[in-house]
Amino acid sequence: MKAIRIFTRGIRDAFKSVFRNFSLSTAAITCSSITLILVAVAMIISYNVKNITTNLERELTIVVYLKEDRTEEQKEQLLKDLEHMVNVEKSEYKSKDEWKLEMKEYSDTFSEALEFLDTNPLLDSITVTVKDVTGLKETTEQIKKYDFVSSADYGEGMAENLVAVFNVVEKVTIIIVVALVLVTAFLIGNTIKLTIFSRRGEIDIMRLVGSSNISIRLPFLFEGLILGILGSIIPILVTIYGYVLLYDHFNGYLFTQIIKLVEPFNFILYVSASLAIIGATIGMFGSYRAVRRYLKI
Repeated sequence: MKAIRIFTRGIRDAFKSVFRNFSLSTAAITCSSITLILVAVAMIISYNVKNITTNLERELTIVVYLKEDRTEEQKEQLLKDLEHMVNVEKSEYKSKDEWKLEMKEYSDTFSEALEFLDTNPLLDSITVTVKDVTGLKETTEQIKKYDFVSSADYGEGMAENLVAVFNVVEKVTIIIVVALVLVTAFLIGNTIKLTIFSRRGEIDIMRLVGSSNISIRLPFLFEGLILGILGSIIPILVTIYGYVLLYDHFNGYLFTQIIKLVEPFNFILYVSASLAIIGATIGMFGSYRAVRRYLKI
């Protein structure tokens, strides 16, 4: 019962302190909100970049064209060898006649041009999907060693550069999120520190009447928690409405269909929950550091 009384009194005193030091609390909440909005933006960018990179990697394939004079046995041997290559996930064979039919359906211009020709100028092909895009070049070079392979291409250079750029952006945004979280914890810690200094007389009286250490410290810890949660409300609302509007405005794509945005449902709930947890955690962390450093009991 005593523990419950101390706990409830701590929450009550924390709320009182928030309203009593309204200007300080408002400043802390405003700074936390601004910082958490930036954290939300960084999280959204990071998650979307990761999603784009994953989709891009899934779309990257090696297109292998076979020579005209290759034999059926050679084709079957290559397909069998591809199944046993470490970095190959799957391979799909398409004959030149299948390519011809597909190109005819794709465009009337192609259809007329192909009908005009006496022979089919296209080549049989094998589309190879890899498990790890970082090994695209090595796998391509391995396939090129076959004498009956005319060419094997995967968009060399451009594909690797795109993946590398997206990986750098993802890492930079993660660093920004961590830095902003530390800044927010510092701001809330400073607010609690000022609150402790402004209530020194009250704290001294509590010591004299025999209040326990936990009953003195707990309200400050809860105050940091409350400030962190209140500071996350506006960023959560901005995240929910802002991202849905952004997604609807661009129809799910950013500039090009290659850059597909993550669907709002579930994603914004995940970001919102993360912001609330981050706000509460850094609020408690900031107040804990301030209490430990400036409230010597």
